[in-house]
Amino acid sequence: MRGLGVEVAHNVILSGVRSVTVQDQGPVLLNPGVQVTADTGPLTRDMLLRYQVVVLTDSPLEEQKRLGNHCHSHGIRFIVVDTKGLCGQLFCDFGEEFTVLDRNGEAPVTALIQNITKGDPGLVTCVEDKNHVFVQDCKVSFSEVCGMTELNAMGPQEIKVTDWKSFTIGDTSGFSEYKWGGMVTEVKEPSTLKFKPLEEALLDHGLVVMTDYGKDQRHQTLHLAFQGLHAFLQKEQRLPRPASQSDAAVLLDLVRELNAAGPRLQHLDEDVVRLLARTARGHLAPLNAFMGGVAAQEVLKACSGKFTPLQQWLYFDALECLQQDFEEQLTESNFSSNGSRYDGQIAVFGSAFQERLGKLKYFLVGAGAIGCELLKNFALMGLGAGEGGHITRHKSTVAAEAVLEINPGMNITAHQNRLDVGSESVYDRRFFRVLDGVTPMLEGGTQGSKGHTLVVVPHLTESYGPQGASADDAIPLCTLKNFPHRIEHTLQWARDHFEGLFKQVPENVNLFLRDAGFVERTLGRSEAEALEVLEGVSGSLRARGAGGRRPARWEDCVHWARHQWEDMYNSQIQQLLHHFPADQVTGSGLPFWSGTKRCPHPLTFDPHKDAHMQYIVSAANLYGHIYGIAGTRDIAAIRETLKDIVMPPFVPNMEADEAEDVEAGISDAAMQMLPVDFEKDDDSNFHMDYIVAASNLRAEIYGIPPADRLQSKRIAGRIIPAIATTTAAVAGLMCLELYKLVQGHGEISSYRSAFMNLAVDHFVMAWPAAPPRFTEKHSLQVTSLFYGSAMVYNASNVSHEDRLQLSVSDVVRRVTRSEIPQHTQILELFASFEEDEDCERVPPIRYLLQ
Repeated sequence: MRGLGVEVAHNVILSGVRSVTVQDQGPVLLNPGVQVTADTGPLTRDMLLRYQVVVLTDSPLEEQKRLGNHCHSHGIRFIVVDTKGLCGQLFCDFGEEFTVLDRNGEAPVTALIQNITKGDPGLVTCVEDKNHVFVQDCKVSFSEVCGMTELNAMGPQEIKVTDWKSFTIGDTSGFSEYKWGGMVTEVKEPSTLKFKPLEEALLDHGLVVMTDYGKDQRHQTLHLAFQGLHAFLQKEQRLPRPASQSDAAVLLDLVRELNAAGPRLQHLDEDVVRLLARTARGHLAPLNAFMGGVAAQEVLKACSGKFTPLQQWLYFDALECLQQDFEEQLTESNFSSNGSRYDGQIAVFGSAFQERLGKLKYFLVGAGAIGCELLKNFALMGLGAGEGGHITRHKSTVAAEAVLEINPGMNITAHQNRLDVGSESVYDRRFFRVLDGVTPMLEGGTQGSKGHTLVVVPHLTESYGPQGASADDAIPLCTLKNFPHRIEHTLQWARDHFEGLFKQVPENVNLFLRDAGFVERTLGRSEAEALEVLEGVSGSLRARGAGGRRPARWEDCVHWARHQWEDMYNSQIQQLLHHFPADQVTGSGLPFWSGTKRCPHPLTFDPHKDAHMQYIVSAANLYGHIYGIAGTRDIAAIRETLKDIVMPPFVPNMEADEAEDVEAGISDAAMQMLPVDFEKDDDSNFHMDYIVAASNLRAEIYGIPPADRLQSKRIAGRIIPAIATTTAAVAGLMCLELYKLVQGHGEISSYRSAFMNLAVDHFVMAWPAAPPRFTEKHSLQVTSLFYGSAMVYNASNVSHEDRLQLSVSDVVRRVTRSEIPQHTQILELFASFEEDEDCERVPPIRYLLQ
């Protein structure tokens, strides 16, 4: 079993199937919960009858046909996966009838209803807050429909999608008139798929699934070229030689014959056939990782029925990895085998490239799943394993030791420092300037079965940084504040309150206490924002007896939490209903509370309800923490404290708030506060206790089904567990891009940023975005200049005029009241202009200190 087979087996084993048998000399223990055995005997038909899924790697085509027919006739799921150089092939046959239990693994789609017509068929129109994502012929159920209540009691209904906001259902002409409200929810039902055996599927080019839509003709050609390779191997008893033009010509003739025998391709990409011939002897760890990850996911689909399997062929190539002067380097000596562990890589890129790879210095950040997969690939590729080469591994000593077991020749160092502002003296500009893999840079990530990769090349692609939020993902402020209708809305609301109460306010207080320019900068914001910030600072610094909120003891924290509960879950809701009563109608005579606007109802505090007390306990403890006051989990003691708290009756607020003097009434004992950074994984810190309680109470007000702690943690922490298959595929794609970076490819068309969803075999490989160009002179007028949170210059402030005569570093020292750290070599400043007040189009200004 070679590299590709190892990749498939290791991903399947890590995923936790019951048992795996490998046709190899000995088993490898990766997961003690999986029984792994080795079988060194020949593959026989009787042997295969013992298994649910059979996977072939590096096998002759005749064997694939023979065993494929046998497996198809006996209901055994059959998978073939192969890699040759920079090209990969995957085939799946799951039999005459294969049941898919869950098409994509996503939560059922839901949408709020705006209208339902009476007719045959009835037309359902969804609320236009976002496009519905129901698919054709799926089934849905209805709930909370007012008027046409017959739908609430019906079973799943098949729909026909008409456009992005509507679909039709069955005959509704005999139902009651629709009034308002209602929710439609996708009903996931099993579906049955039919597959062709391999021998029959070879003749069907329509079964080829694209992995790169710019390579349609290339992948259709590869379908024939892989068959041609099997014919070449059977004829010559070897694969084509890398530098042999005659071998490439023989393979091309074989492929032409296959094409002529039909079904015929109108365009045969002969260049791809030649490149396949010249790289076919190669075995590349990154390509094995990608194809092995994708194939292993198909194995899991075959075992579980979860996710949609591949139907039925998939081809992938990364031929753009080849050197731009590849043809000129085609000599026997450069690509010949020398008995090293890197012969499979040398067969594709040559010995000179391998020597260069070994001398590279890379810095790998993170000790997670992708980081470990990258290290494994680095070791198999020989990255940093030569004289002068080096890998610096951030965070994991154990991973570094494991890599040395894979490849003892690796030069690797593990760092335990946290990579943040506090470690800038270690990871300064001098540290990064000696590395090869910072500029350019590779990045990748996974979310369950979804993965992405990004390559950043200076002056060729756009820079790495936060992307603008998608309009589909952003939750409108009015929805969060007054009109939530999904649990995601209440959880985001709870997160926002957590950040505001326990992080932003303490941080603002600390800035006010140490920065004399804080108030001036804050007043430069919008009136509403300035009022909110300064009121928060003022209230937090004033003692409770002076009209503020600063606690002196633990009981004060409980008092604050109880008043906060009353304000958020009773008073604010009564205030909203005061302005918009439950029977409010619009100017058109339609109910105001309809569609996405769910009519709320205020809650009445009950100390014997768990959710109510969970909020009080978590909120009081978090509030005590930011002031340095120790709390307690003793619910009985907290209930006793609550008995002494009398809440004033609700009185509608008819006036707007007015700004206060932030410095008035501040106690001499005012001190720095302790901001809280949200941490979802520590169950002792009250963070998730607060989020769950705050969200579910909000959901109860609006009639939204609550979420348990695990579901809330996943949504609030935006967690989607990593799976081995996606991780391996992403790491493989990243390392394929690394091949291009090492060779210094200078065309953006050589590079690929990728998105994939292995659950539904969806792949998008695209050129990276080009960087914005700033070549024109705009003569912008600077209005203000910032260094971090400090204002370096404000054009409207007369006292700042003398700063124009100082050096940038001197001004920074003055406004920050501190020395610039010795390790700092670049000062980054952000300017605001009359023409671009929010700094949205102009890049930051960077000063290099000499």
